[in-house]
Amino acid sequence: MILNYLWVAFFLIAFCIALFKLIVFQDVEVFQKVVASTFDSAKTGFEISLGLTGVMTLWLGLMKVGERGGIIAIFAKAVGPFFNRLFPEVPKNHPVFGSILMNFSANMLGLDNAATPLGLKAMKELQELNPSEDTASNAQIMFLVLNTAGLTLIPISVLVFRAQMGSVDPSAVFIPILLGTFFSLLGGLLAVAIYQRINLLDKVVLLYLGTLGGLIGGLIYYFSTISQERIALISSVASNIILFSVIISFITLALVRKVNVYESFIEGAKEGFGVAVSIIPYLVAMLVAIGVFRASGALDLLVQGIGSLFAWLGFNTDFVPALPVALMKPLSGSGARGLMVDAMKTYGVDSFVGNVAAVIQGSTETTFYILAVYFGSVGIRKTRYAVVCGLIADLVGIVAAIWLAYLFFH
Repeated sequence: MILNYLWVAFFLIAFCIALFKLIVFQDVEVFQKVVASTFDSAKTGFEISLGLTGVMTLWLGLMKVGERGGIIAIFAKAVGPFFNRLFPEVPKNHPVFGSILMNFSANMLGLDNAATPLGLKAMKELQELNPSEDTASNAQIMFLVLNTAGLTLIPISVLVFRAQMGSVDPSAVFIPILLGTFFSLLGGLLAVAIYQRINLLDKVVLLYLGTLGGLIGGLIYYFSTISQERIALISSVASNIILFSVIISFITLALVRKVNVYESFIEGAKEGFGVAVSIIPYLVAMLVAIGVFRASGALDLLVQGIGSLFAWLGFNTDFVPALPVALMKPLSGSGARGLMVDAMKTYGVDSFVGNVAAVIQGSTETTFYILAVYFGSVGIRKTRYAVVCGLIADLVGIVAAIWLAYLFFH
């Protein structure tokens, strides 16, 4: 119901603001912009879904090979003790744990194109365990919120944009982004755990989270001792080596176990087109609502209002010009990316605003996009508290990103 109210609110708020601008400011073009945004957003939604078809066909085929070869079961056992605590409704050592781990790993490496089909595969497997076809299960909500937290070890896209725009130190935002996504993950995990009454003080949970924290700490220390050129090189090379090594491991183990790799790939790949088509209505609906909200000027007014509030409270408002990125990121990844680039061009890629925009872009995830795509792929209409927990993770990530930017760059 929350998603329903939010979707309707986008349209009603956009209409009211556009009408106000027409009557008060004689902005005769505002409704033209709003209507044009509906066509542009619908086209974008279809193009995104169409673009997903190829990569989903590839990765669902590879996942079938991994499933037949047994490597997914190996991954599931590796994370079983931890995931058994977070997903108590899922049977122990269920293959879906392997799919979830693969999705999280792709996200951590910044491999967006690989992460989406892996996540859709996991969501489909969780749907098979769901007792209610149109209502999100506890396990699906936990998975989706942890996905929206967007833990990123190597923020490749942000580093590349900064380098292309002439930053003297493209990797300066690496540590703040790493810490920001970790805080976002903890915020989302805590929110869902409260709803689902999951004990996060369990020794197994603490051991896994402690190990992850230690890994992040080690990466921070290592990358702080080398040059930015070497960081960019290692990030790019390591991510692609790891990804292709995973593909090779899938194929090799399947061969060892005498699986017909090609036929298994084709069988899994056939699912890709159907999944891509099924998410079109959900994605178009969400992107059109976001498009009219932005085209009406509602987003700009929201940013101005927040800036005025912080100024009234006596806070430093140097971060406010980067706020559009924070407000857009949960709604649209491409929109937030465009706003980040615009902030870098306007204020300078290495300016405080440019750094804040980059850290926010890397520390948060496109919650509504993920909701539309992941739940839409399995026909979930009743999202329960998924939106609330996903937005809590985003809020924690945004606040952490701004705080870390002040700590590192102000």
